[in-house]
Amino acid sequence: MVGNPDFLTGQGADASEFQELETPEGELHLRFFVASGAELALPATGIKEVLSQALDRITPIPNVSPLLLGTLNLRGRVIWVADLGQFLGDTMQLNTDRTEIPVIAIEDQDTILGLAVEAINNSTAMDWLPTDEMRMPVQVPDSMAQYIKGEWVLDESEERVLRLLDQIAILRSARWAL
Repeated sequence: MVGNPDFLTGQGADASEFQELETPEGELHLRFFVASGAELALPATGIKEVLSQALDRITPIPNVSPLLLGTLNLRGRVIWVADLGQFLGDTMQLNTDRTEIPVIAIEDQDTILGLAVEAINNSTAMDWLPTDEMRMPVQVPDSMAQYIKGEWVLDESEERVLRLLDQIAILRSARWAL
C-alpha cells in the first residue's frame, strides 16, 4: 500500500472526496455525578485514568480520615481512594452496595489520588466544554467553594449547573489530614 504512488500523492479514486473534520470548541472535560446527583467536571489534562473498580479491590485502612475509602493498586502503585462527594461536603453517602464503583485517578506532579464517584455521565462522559461560556460559581456551599473553578448553566429553568473542579486544589487540600 505504501509503495502505491497514489497513496503518497493523495491521488486516486477517493482523492476528490475529503472528509471534513470538525474542530471542537473549548477544552475536553470528564463529566460525572456524586451521590447527591450534582453533576461535576474535571479537565481531561489532570486525569490519569478512569476505571470501574470492584469494591473488594479497595482495601480499607483503619484509623484514617472518614473521607478515605481505602487504597487500591493501580499498575503496581498503591493510591488512596476517597469519596469525592463526602470530601466536597455532600450529605449523601456513596452507594457502596454494588459490584463496581467508578474511580477517577487524578494526578499532579508525582501525586495520584483516586476519587470515587456515583456515576460517570454515560451520554457525555468526555465533553468539549466552551471555556468562554463558563461563569463564576453561584450559590456554592462553603465546603465546596475552594475546589470550584467555575460553572456552566445546563438548564436555566431547572437551575441545573455543571461545576468544574480544581483537581490540584483537591490533591493539596488540608482535609486529607483529618
